[in-house]
Amino acid sequence: MDKFRMIFQFLQSNQESFMNGICGIMALASAQIYSAFDFSCPCLPGYNLAYSGGILLVPPLVLFLLGLVMNNNVSMLAEEWKRPTGQRHKDPAVLRYMFCSMAQRALIAPVVWVAVTLLDGKCFLCAFCTAVPVATLGNSSRVPSLAQQEIARLLARIPCQDIYDGEWLIAREVAVRYLRCISQALGWSFVLLTTLLAFIVRAVRPCFTQAAFLKSKYWSHYIDIERKLFDETCTEHAKAFAKVCIQQFFEAMNHDLTLGHSHPRPTKAPAEGEEDERGKLHGITDQGTMNQLLKSWHNCKPPLRLDQEKPLLENGWAGGVPGPGPAPTLRKEVATYFSKV
Repeated sequence: MDKFRMIFQFLQSNQESFMNGICGIMALASAQIYSAFDFSCPCLPGYNLAYSGGILLVPPLVLFLLGLVMNNNVSMLAEEWKRPTGQRHKDPAVLRYMFCSMAQRALIAPVVWVAVTLLDGKCFLCAFCTAVPVATLGNSSRVPSLAQQEIARLLARIPCQDIYDGEWLIAREVAVRYLRCISQALGWSFVLLTTLLAFIVRAVRPCFTQAAFLKSKYWSHYIDIERKLFDETCTEHAKAFAKVCIQQFFEAMNHDLTLGHSHPRPTKAPAEGEEDERGKLHGITDQGTMNQLLKSWHNCKPPLRLDQEKPLLENGWAGGVPGPGPAPTLRKEVATYFSKV
């Protein structure tokens, strides 16, 4: 169990590298899925284009959504976008940076799928087989004597070698080579354009807006780290709260049991460990106060300042949320920066 915990902590600390690896695996998986996929063109006018369009567009959309779902920052982005402004404003540039960072990784697998599909040529052949120029590549003398519906029916069967019976109109090998050549040209053009676009986004954009880029990147990392630390703090606080509640329950039960005996035991003073657990609760003594604090954190997060106009209280709020217990003591926050030489 400790090994799995260490692996999980390593993945959390290296989330960016982990997500890059997941996106690479999904890209390789998309290529393997396409190679194992049995492409069966319906070879019917009107259905070829719809079927090919679905094969070309639906799997990339699914892969894109899977890439977003597997990214932990999706919920963080949605929470930051929908939260009330409160004491901390929302920066649209940070939200755009977070979305672009997720979208860039999630688009890797769809781009690979589209590129492999176009380079293979089967999908393009099925979609545009009825658009083959028969007058140029086939027997042009037979074209005027045939109706357009008959020509479309014959050309729609080009992807299906077993049922194609239009060799007298146009040779199937000629039409297949013609369409696959166009498909591969589009595939390599798509690869080139996406590569150039990725280069522009990753390399050229920070050069023109370096200050804004660094600002958005910094606060994006801050939001991620703040959320992780908040989750860890909530876990420790819930653990301390549960421990105190369980201890109080068993102490009350033991007290009730001793009342039935003739020699009741004296009440013991709180142990040192129990006092430490109570200290972690910061004056939280009931469920309503805790729910109020969590709601306050969501509705009005504290401003990002280390020199508050009002002093920070024990719960970290300027003004705080009133709750039972002794009056809170003042606390001073100090931020220290270290540099390695």
